[in-house]
Amino acid sequence: MRKIPTTVITGFLGAGKTTLVRHLLANAGGRRIALVINEFGDLGVDGELLAGCGIAGCREDDIIELANGCLCCTVADEFLPTMQALLDRSEPPDHIVIETSGLALPKPLVKAFHWPEIRSRVTVDGVVAVVDSPAAATGRFASTPEEMARPDHDNPLEEVFEDQLAAADMVLLNKSDLMDTAALARFTTAITARLRPGVKALTTRMGAVDPLVLLGLAAAAEDDLDARPSCHDQEDGHDHDDFESFALLLPAIADPAALEARLIQAIAGHDILRLKGFLAVEGKPTRHVVQAVGARLERYFDRPWRPDEERSSRLVVIGRKGLDRAAIEAVVRG
Repeated sequence: MRKIPTTVITGFLGAGKTTLVRHLLANAGGRRIALVINEFGDLGVDGELLAGCGIAGCREDDIIELANGCLCCTVADEFLPTMQALLDRSEPPDHIVIETSGLALPKPLVKAFHWPEIRSRVTVDGVVAVVDSPAAATGRFASTPEEMARPDHDNPLEEVFEDQLAAADMVLLNKSDLMDTAALARFTTAITARLRPGVKALTTRMGAVDPLVLLGLAAAAEDDLDARPSCHDQEDGHDHDDFESFALLLPAIADPAALEARLIQAIAGHDILRLKGFLAVEGKPTRHVVQAVGARLERYFDRPWRPDEERSSRLVVIGRKGLDRAAIEAVVRG
């Protein structure tokens, strides 16, 4: 029996995973692709963006969203039943793409492909790590010498980033257009030196890469786990106690530009790693998307509100443990 290939797309918060998935869908060439989207937090934004993408052949029932958790922690409860349901369809997909949470460790998920329920029917075609190049190049994940000298030193951001690189069969250095040529060349050299032998790093803009490059790696990653070291290999389990998220529900927005200024202020004043969601703008029939990574924020209208949808403004805030929710909400509301 032919095993259905599965591509695991990993990468830190805001690296561009959903944009890459959308590009893969738009250029699928008739291939039936099923998507499993996992988000950290109880407000699913990425799955909503993909479900409303308007791409021919992208059916809503081919998009399965697992929110409020992390697949590397909920393998038995969520991931395996989801995979079994996909495999048991009368018309199974040609390829499965899993977009993990930006805080997920890919290795426990790859290991789950050994479970008896699915191991004879599906294989990990490849693990693709998406990197926010300008953020990583400016040291977003690195520890300072002073931090490393402390006996209690712990950098969960760096550990997640290292695990994602170590598990990868291909690395996409995304947002390369935001770096000058010399800086990008130095960063590419530095990242390549950290990868396993044979793993390639490609520079990309907006996740634009030929699906033939990513789908069909035939890595069988589940049979190659020992070559993919993890910072958590010696641990019994893995949790995300270092991070937290919460949702903000806002009324319809009269002035999106003024809200943007308040969001940037909130991000600058608190340890917010990622902010994203949808806005209802007064007098506009179209949903407004907000995406922020660090200090970089973008917003745009994506599609008309559906008649059965509640027109509300919803944002999810993700950051290091200890976020001052009340203070952040006060700034955002103005």
